[in-house]
Amino acid sequence: MNLIDDLKYRNLIYGLTDDGIIDKLNNEKVTFYIGADPTADSLHVGHLLALTVAKRLSTYGHQPILLIGGATGLIGDPSGRSDERNLLDIKETMENSQAIEKQVRKILPDARVVNNYDWVKHIDTISFLRDYGKYFNINTMLAKDSVKSRLEEGISFTEFSYQIIQSIDFLELYKKENCTLQIGGQEQWGNITAGMELIRKTLGIEHKVYGLVFPLITKKDGSKFGKTAEGAVWLDPEKTSPYAFYQYWVNLGDEEAIERLKQFTELDKEAIQAIESKMEETPHLRHAQKTLAEYLTHLLHGEKGLKEAEKITEALFKGAVSELSAQEIEIGFEGVPVAEVEGPINIIDALVQSTLAQSKREARTFLKQNAVAVNGEKTQDESLELTRTSALDQRYHVIKRGKKRYALIRHS
Repeated sequence: MNLIDDLKYRNLIYGLTDDGIIDKLNNEKVTFYIGADPTADSLHVGHLLALTVAKRLSTYGHQPILLIGGATGLIGDPSGRSDERNLLDIKETMENSQAIEKQVRKILPDARVVNNYDWVKHIDTISFLRDYGKYFNINTMLAKDSVKSRLEEGISFTEFSYQIIQSIDFLELYKKENCTLQIGGQEQWGNITAGMELIRKTLGIEHKVYGLVFPLITKKDGSKFGKTAEGAVWLDPEKTSPYAFYQYWVNLGDEEAIERLKQFTELDKEAIQAIESKMEETPHLRHAQKTLAEYLTHLLHGEKGLKEAEKITEALFKGAVSELSAQEIEIGFEGVPVAEVEGPINIIDALVQSTLAQSKREARTFLKQNAVAVNGEKTQDESLELTRTSALDQRYHVIKRGKKRYALIRHS
């Protein structure tokens, strides 16, 4: 299967600016670039598709360039947004740039990394207006989706000028790196074509460059991909643990999991079809979800991160919490109620303080009903004392009430 057919099978082509790129991608070696603005100190799952598309092009022999938008990040891309971004200072932007480069290296180790701040910082206002601004027609800029969608709510000149600077990026990379292709999500179409126009107008129509955009991914309910009730799923393990990252993929629906296997992994068509067959035979085993979670967790967090995620997942599934360390308990039970105690605490008081019971009377009822487990062991003992010595890692007691309600007692 050639590259273009592969991308089509995986639903990774929303639009091509020129069919001429098809033959080049299938039969030649192309230098392409993908951009990431350092508006935060981590990318999130919503950015992951762009990186995996770049990885796929790289696998077929094309040379990736990662452009970190140190300059454009100071301005803010209006694409796909309904409001103005908060402006960052240069120090924060550069720190974010370093963090993002480190993340991207895990996926694109051979990418050439550049920062557009390195050339934009030398452009003075007069040069910006005379050498670049004169090539941009206001009516054309207003017609771009990224701008048009913001006109009713209002858009500042700062964000309005974003596509000019991104266009300069394409021009610079074409001249310096012979980069002839920019890829991005469908919302980047206007920015990409603006860059192509700038190259044509400044260098001549014989200079051919191209754009490829992939579809915007949303979940089945139409909500934003990569978002959970708690917020974004980050690629930084300090923001989203490998376990939580793993669980995001494991908890996808069957249909979505198959689509994400196509889009995010390097599994070929035959391997994905084999997984689909397994899903039909034993859907409860969640073959697609587990394969996806294993692949992406290993890609982003390595063998160590994957083993941590699998260990916590297995322990919680079996109820074997006693196998977990204090750190693993903190990761696996992030978000559950926590009661801090300084000394021994009776199980009834622990149930009340941890909000698993509303009163001591209710706590006793739960115990009599055999609905309470401490560190994975059922108990009906109303006199049970939870002490530091009986705590897991001398730190935590994990209390479970019923099938799904958990709380932690943390010994300080």
